[in-house]
Amino acid sequence: MSIFGSIKDAIFGQSAAAAPAEAPADAPAPVEAAPAPAAAPATATPDEIDARLAAIAASKGVESNYQTSIVDLMKLLGLDSSLSNRTELANELGYTGDTNDSATMNIWLHSEVMKSLATQGA
Repeated sequence: MSIFGSIKDAIFGQSAAAAPAEAPADAPAPVEAAPAPAAAPATATPDEIDARLAAIAASKGVESNYQTSIVDLMKLLGLDSSLSNRTELANELGYTGDTNDSATMNIWLHSEVMKSLATQGA
């Protein structure tokens, strides 16, 4: 699983697209019906994301700067916040800057993760 996927799952829960349960072998075949309309892409507002993160922080009772720090955000979610993981996350999200400049990369990462959470949502 991607690091961003792990972040998303830690905030919104496991993906509902997990493998569906198989029907028993003796179950009747499903009746063909008109296809369901395509679901709108799931999105989350920044307020919804903030509320979920605040609830996670409150449940852990730990003070952190997850609102601006990618390291604190990853730690809050129980994820490895090492430089190698942050560099991998930067590659996943299309960072084109110098990964040796971790301060600049970290600022970009936090901003990009929050934007991606809002557009890719729950």
